[in-house]
This record gives sequence, structure tokens and C-alpha cells, in this order.
Amino acid sequence: MKKTKISFGRIGLSLNASDSNKVSDIPVAPSQFGSFGKEVTAPVVVDEATEKNEVTAKNEVTAKNEVTDENEVTAKNEVTADESSEELCAAMGFSGFGKKARTFDLEKLAEESRREAAERNRQNIEKLTLETSEGGEEAGNHDSPEVDGGGEANSEDEELIGPPLPPGMLAARAGRGVKQGFSNRNLKGDSDNDDSDDDSDGHRLPVSHELPLTHGSKAVSSVSMDPSGSRLVSGSIDYDVKYWDFQGMDVSHESFRIFCPYDGYPIHAVDYSCTGDKVVVVTGSSQTKVYDRDGAELFECAKGDMYLQDMGKTKGHVSGITDACWHPRDKEEFLTSARDGTCRIWHTSKPSCQKHVIKPRSAIGLKAKPTACCYSRDGLTVACACDDGSVQMWDHRKNYVNTIVNVRDCHEKRTNTTSICFSYDNKYYATRGMDDTLKLWDVRKPKSAVFTATGLFNRFDMTDCLFSPSDQLLVTGTSMNKGDKSGSLLMFNRNTWELEHCMPVGESHVVSLFWHPRLNQICVGCGDGKIRLLYDPALSHNGAVLAAGKRRKRVKDVGIVVSQQIITPHALPMFREERHKSTRKLELKDRKDPVKSRRPDLPLGSAGTGGRVTSGGSTLSSYIIRNLGLQNKKIEDDEGDPREALLKYHQLAKDDPYWVSPAYSATQPKPIFRDLEDGDPQPKKKQKTED
Repeated sequence: MKKTKISFGRIGLSLNASDSNKVSDIPVAPSQFGSFGKEVTAPVVVDEATEKNEVTAKNEVTAKNEVTDENEVTAKNEVTADESSEELCAAMGFSGFGKKARTFDLEKLAEESRREAAERNRQNIEKLTLETSEGGEEAGNHDSPEVDGGGEANSEDEELIGPPLPPGMLAARAGRGVKQGFSNRNLKGDSDNDDSDDDSDGHRLPVSHELPLTHGSKAVSSVSMDPSGSRLVSGSIDYDVKYWDFQGMDVSHESFRIFCPYDGYPIHAVDYSCTGDKVVVVTGSSQTKVYDRDGAELFECAKGDMYLQDMGKTKGHVSGITDACWHPRDKEEFLTSARDGTCRIWHTSKPSCQKHVIKPRSAIGLKAKPTACCYSRDGLTVACACDDGSVQMWDHRKNYVNTIVNVRDCHEKRTNTTSICFSYDNKYYATRGMDDTLKLWDVRKPKSAVFTATGLFNRFDMTDCLFSPSDQLLVTGTSMNKGDKSGSLLMFNRNTWELEHCMPVGESHVVSLFWHPRLNQICVGCGDGKIRLLYDPALSHNGAVLAAGKRRKRVKDVGIVVSQQIITPHALPMFREERHKSTRKLELKDRKDPVKSRRPDLPLGSAGTGGRVTSGGSTLSSYIIRNLGLQNKKIEDDEGDPREALLKYHQLAKDDPYWVSPAYSATQPKPIFRDLEDGDPQPKKKQKTED
């Protein structure tokens, strides 16, 4: 396909002869593009600026004419080159190949497409208008274009390009147009209502449905879910840890794994890592265990030397561990706190010794025992709550000597602080204590609590508190006091400290909590040994929704015979009836029969198993020798005495001699045999001697 360059020739304006001879009395306005055709002089008086503009225009015209001449020469040269190239192609013999490119008028095609689309769109709108008008008079009035201005609406509809709107959306759009035209006050009210609806939707809680899971008979002290929300791990004060899989759970809602980390020690805390591949389990012992997501033990942390005075010199805890949690960003690091007065940071690559030792101190410089610990959401702050009512924090990037936050009177002294957690924006943290209070603190103003809720009865030292995924609610639970029928789940607004929601959960205490941000489900561990999963099918997904939606599978029919049978134990054998058995028992009986069950041959065991090794030999050589011996013995048994075996062919050889008798027929027609007497000695066999 040959390419031709586009060149521009001289632009001229053809005038009629009659017009060219006439002189116009109208003054010619100067133009920066010059004049076309012959110059026409007008008897008009012009000033000096006009003369300068005319001179400038003439110069521009002259320059443009020169450029046009050069372009014409270039175009002529290119045409000549193209003709020469065509002659060369014809001489080479390949001028006939290829197809000539098609030329399109893009403006014309675009205009036709626009006209067709506008016509099609107009027809579709007319059809929809007719359909909506048939549905009702009100919808027909809204859909009529007279509301928006008659013919202008029709002209605008013709300019629309694209697929038509559905009938419902078109009616709603027309209805909004009527509201805008007649009632701005109502429109404002509608917008306010929409805003209020959005606010109410933001505080909708997933508590409409409940799925109970039975862990045991004692209080569930800790629960945790992996980041994906597919599995749940729970620990109880009955010493057991259970793993739950929502996707593999059947209608019975049972766990797929259960184990006891330390016999005789209750479970204080369980927590998934940030990737969900490991689970840390803390019991009342001084050693922490880490398991994988299937419940297999990976390692056990070292135990410290209890006879050392300085706890920083030991390789692990020496007293019972109270709490543990994983780093929110590092899947190999976790934090533990114990009653030996230390918090220790561990790394999974070195469980034989801790990575860092943190020693909280009381107001008088003595050892303070931490009861709860946690990381901030970004992992840059380590915090712990001690039994003296204080909360202490350290910077994770520095040495753990000086605290960055130290609140001495967070809760009452000689009471345990059961839980501490940070908000998602890391600006606030909340604490829950055995003094029946829940407090909200500002990290930037640590001197006093922002809000305090009192009268929240708490009888467990594992009661949790947490922030909602929206970071607007603070959630905790209460225990059953004397005269109460159930514990309660309380949700406070973080900004106004108003009680947004209060609901009873079962007929027992509320101990452990976990709100999954992805699934939007609340996991509540209760004092009666049950785990209650709160969810809303409209707001939650997966997790408990999958487990609750499963149905019971069809069970195979056992086929029990229900016909009546008369049992006569003392009847004669010929009149005794055999007892009817169920098909299940018959199948079990047939299973034991190797013939009916088509059982393959069992593998060979020791010598003499089943009589096969003994008969065939335990080794290859013994097998061959024994088989050959048996074969020879079989031949001997078949033939018997060799003399008798030969004599049975005597009559056949006498009647039909073939081999020996024809040779002696001439010299000895009658065979003569030597008769041995009883007294004649047997000839001795001569032995071969060497000469």
C-alpha cells in the first residue's frame, strides 16, 4: 500500500467578471490573513495605522505565497517520485499485488450514527412512556414531557444517545423532578430523612440471630477467630481447647479438634496470629504453647529459673501466665504477661529464650504483677495493666526502661484489670476491671479517664472489652449478680458515652468477646460453657451464616424388620424359628466372611502362617527344592515298581515287535533267557580299574 503525502496548494477565490470590474465603495477591513484575488482599491481615507496594517498584510501574503510555491514544488517532486516508483514496481512484476485502501468520510459516518441513535432512543422512550402511562395515571403524568417545558423536552430527548432507562427508574426520576419543581421544603426534609437513615444504618448491629456452640460445661474464658473468619478457637476453665471450622461444620455444630495443653491448668487466653497460621495458648502454668491452625503443637516456650532474684536473667516465666497476644503486624512475635512481675516478648524462631523482658514497677518502685497485656493497632506500643490498678506503656522501638504512659490510678488497687484494648485509630484505649467499671482513656491525656461506666458487675478475671470495627462503639459484658437471670452485652458510644445497646445473652455470664471486622459477627463466650455467635444475615456473611444454613443429611435406612415374632425357646429343633436379624447385623456378619466380602489374601507373616509358608518354604531355595521333591514323589507314586512298569508293555512288544525282536529274527527267532537257580551266586559287579 503506497503512502502519499498531503500538500496544500495556493488558495484562490474565483470572482465573476462583472464583480471584478466593479469597485466597491465599502472599505475593506484589514485582516492578518491578507486578501484573496485581485486587489481592489477603495476611495476611502485611511490613517497611518491602517496603512501600516495593509503593508503588514501584504508582506504576510507575499510570505505565504512563497511558502505555497515551495509546497507545490515539493508536491510535484513527490508525485514524480511516486510515478517513478510505480514504474519500478511494474518493471519488477509485483505492482499488481495488494488491495487499494478504502477511504471513509468520518464526519459523515458520525453524523449518520448520531442520527440513528437519536431516532432509536426516541422510539424507546415513547414505548416506555406508553407502558408507564398504562400502569397508572400518576406515573403517566410524571412521565409526560409537558412538566419540563413541552417542545424543549422533546428536542433534548432527541439528543440523548444510549440505552433507555428502566420504567421504574424513569418514574422515580420524573417524580423527583415534580418534587423539585413544586416543593423545595419537602425535598429538604427528604434529604434530612436520608441522612438520618444513613446514620441509623451506620449503627445497625449484627445481633438479630444467634448460633450456639457447646464447648463444655464450664465458663469459656477466651475466644478468637482467624483473620479470614473461617475458623474459631476457644479455651475454657475446664482445661480444654477446641478448634471449630465453619465451612466443614455439619448440622451438629461440633468442633473438629479438642486437646488439653496442660492437665489441671485452666485456659487464660488464646489468640490467632495476624496471618492465621499459628495459635498461642496460655494456661495457668509458666510455659506458653504455640500450635498451628490444625491443632498440632509447634513448640513450647522455656521455663525460667525460679531461684534467680533478677527476673531479667531468666529464660522464661517462673509463675503462672495471665495473658498473651500476637503482634498485629509481625506473625513471628507475641507478648506474654505473668505473675512473676514481667512481660516478655517472644520470637517463634527462638522459643528457648525470650527476646525482651519488660518489668513494670509500682509507685514505690516495687514489682507490679501484670494481669493483662496488648499491642497497639500499629504495633508500636506495648501496654500492660497491673494488679496495683496501674496501666503502663512502652515504645516498642526503644528499650523498655522508661514508660511513655503511666497511669497509676486507672482502677482500684488490689483488684485485677481484666482487659485492655486499643481503638483502631490508636488514640484511645479502654480498660475493664474487677471493680465493676469500664473506662475509656485518651492516650494524649493520660491523667484522667474520658468516660467511666460503673455498676458493671464482674466476677471473672478474664472479662473482655473491645472496640467495634467502626471504632464508634465500646463493647463489654457483665456477669450475673444475685437475683439476675442472665448476663448482658453492653455497647457504649465512644463519642457521647450513651448506652447504644443492651441485650441479655443466654442465661449465664458474659465472659469473653470477639468482634470480627470482616464477618461482622460477635462471638460471645458465656459462663455456661456455650459460645454464642451473634449475626445478622443482612449485615454478616460467611462464618456462622454458613453453619446455620446447613441442613441435616439423609441417613441410610437401617432396614430393621418390625414384624412380630413369637419366641419359643423350648420348642423342638424342627419347629424352632430363626430370629429375624436386621440388615445391619447381616452386613456385619457377611463382612467377616472372607468369601462373601471378597477379602484379598492377607500378607505373609511369620513362618507357618496359614500353612502356606510351611508347604512352600520360607525362602526361594527351600521353595524350589520342596516343589521338586514333591514333583518327583508324585512321579514315583504314579509309576510304582519299574519292573511292573516295563512288563505292562511285554504283550504289546511280543505282538508287534519293532525295536529289538526284528534284529534277532534270523539268528535267534526264539529268545533264550538264562535261568538262575536259587543256589547260584549273583555275579559281582566289576569295578573300573586304571591300567
